[in-house]
Amino acid sequence: MRTPIIAGNWKMSNTIAEAVTLVKELLPLVADVQSTEIVVCPPFTALYSVGQAIAGSRIALGAQNLFWEEKGAYTGEIAPGMLVDLGVRYVIVGHSERRA
Repeated sequence: MRTPIIAGNWKMSNTIAEAVTLVKELLPLVADVQSTEIVVCPPFTALYSVGQAIAGSRIALGAQNLFWEEKGAYTGEIAPGMLVDLGVRYVIVGHSERRA
């Protein structure tokens, strides 16, 4: 049986401090959830701080996008290995806002 995933894409809505506050408010609300994977996808600038705030919890860290190359002259992009270093386990791939 598949595990359902509930993911929140925070888009470009929060500063780092706001993202950490938001995820800390979310933590007790999902503490008892057992049958669903909870994922938060904060802005790239907040990935590290949010990752630290959810360490050891039921919430998984997700990214809003990634680039398919590991290295290169791709200004503004982020490589899969960079996301792994931050503890990212999920990525939103092919979002309509990125394809436009």
